Amino acid sequence: MKLQSIIALSAIALSSTAFAQTNGGISEEMLTEIRTYADNSPAQKAIRNALANNAIPTLVVNSENPNRLDMNFTYRVPSKGITNQRSSGRCWLFTGQNFLRAQAMREHDLPELKLSQNYNFFWDQLEKSNLFLQSVIDYAGEPMDSRQNKWLFANALADGGQFTGIADNLMKYGVVPDFVMPETYQSEHTADMRQLLTWKLREDGLKLRKMAAEKKSAEEIQKTKTEMLGEIYRILTLNLGEPPTEFTFTQKDTRGNVVETRKFTPKQFYDKFFGNNLAEDYVMIMNDPTRPYYKVYEIDLDRHTYDGKNWRYLNLPMEEIKALAIESIKDSSAMYFSCDVKKYLDRDGGTIDLQNYDYESLYGTKFGMDKAQRIETGSSSSSHAMTLVGVNIGEDGKPDKWLIENSWGINPSNGKHGHLIATDEWLDEYLFRLVVNKKYVPSKTLKLLEGEATMLPAWDPMFAPEE
Repeated sequence: MKLQSIIALSAIALSSTAFAQTNGGISEEMLTEIRTYADNSPAQKAIRNALANNAIPTLVVNSENPNRLDMNFTYRVPSKGITNQRSSGRCWLFTGQNFLRAQAMREHDLPELKLSQNYNFFWDQLEKSNLFLQSVIDYAGEPMDSRQNKWLFANALADGGQFTGIADNLMKYGVVPDFVMPETYQSEHTADMRQLLTWKLREDGLKLRKMAAEKKSAEEIQKTKTEMLGEIYRILTLNLGEPPTEFTFTQKDTRGNVVETRKFTPKQFYDKFFGNNLAEDYVMIMNDPTRPYYKVYEIDLDRHTYDGKNWRYLNLPMEEIKALAIESIKDSSAMYFSCDVKKYLDRDGGTIDLQNYDYESLYGTKFGMDKAQRIETGSSSSSHAMTLVGVNIGEDGKPDKWLIENSWGINPSNGKHGHLIATDEWLDEYLFRLVVNKKYVPSKTLKLLEGEATMLPAWDPMFAPEE
């Protein structure tokens, strides 16, 4: 009986293996069929030769695209001074400061105003370090291989971010002019510093988990965390410099006249030239077709400071989002927005247009996912923040192109004088987030924001920080 059972089990195992090979794996018969899809026609051979010797983006440029986008726009927000984030993931910070900068220059008759991204980035990295360490303490009771802890240690520190990081950072630490805390090599090339800080934070996180497992007191754990943050602070000062507590600034008007010279703290400087309550005056809007519209969502741990606010947004259809953007631009108010910028971007021409590249003709196949499917499969996400500053209204009364101020500097291979022009069709497919002042939002829409938010986990696709 025992021998018969062994034989029977072996037969089942062999049957299962055979089933996997013929129904799940690539069998010889299947491979024969697959090979029939190869096309050895002269046209296909020409394409293979071209692909063997050229970059794909070069071969898919659509020479028949009739859309030549110029810099004329029906409505445009006045702005001056293109910024450059260089080799860093700080687009969210540059964008947040850029839309406020345009406002300050207009309201205070300033010829220009350049702010220090390095100053606010310093505090961002310290705050994110604390967010990680305190979250490690909060989840110390869960196994190390829980999904929460695996996500936490995998995302210990980033230089990317989003608008709530701007709001919490600037409202807490203020801002300073660029000459007060200028850029360093490390602030403009953040990868190495970020890697080293990540290693240090993960090491510290394990120590805090060990202390929690050993039933150390909350006071002792917090004291150790403070010492760890002191070490992070020291490393940051070596890389970025130490943030100033006071500085002198001479204000001039657009005619070059000196208005005043006085000392400021960073908070006083923010209050005088900006004054916006970023947490209260602005609302975050999202276009996420994978979820119901007119609902409020919040993403856990999608913030920059432990005691700050998570990304909380109202999900709206694109037509309503664009209507809000038009009202804001008409009133000369720039906006923070984020998108999947690399899709169909022509860097040299400075345009983002669905017709820029023709992948389907080159490969003889369809790439047919819609926006919702791209989000669900991770094929598209909110990867870059920029400043929305212009819109053109066509003869039909609808927008047909949008002007975007970028933070890649002024370079012939990075757009039109530091700007990008996007078609309206592209915006529909690849815009994700928009931050707009409440005064441009209808009262019935604002009412929706008062509803209870659906909490989404930290690993939700919408978490992706802008870089």
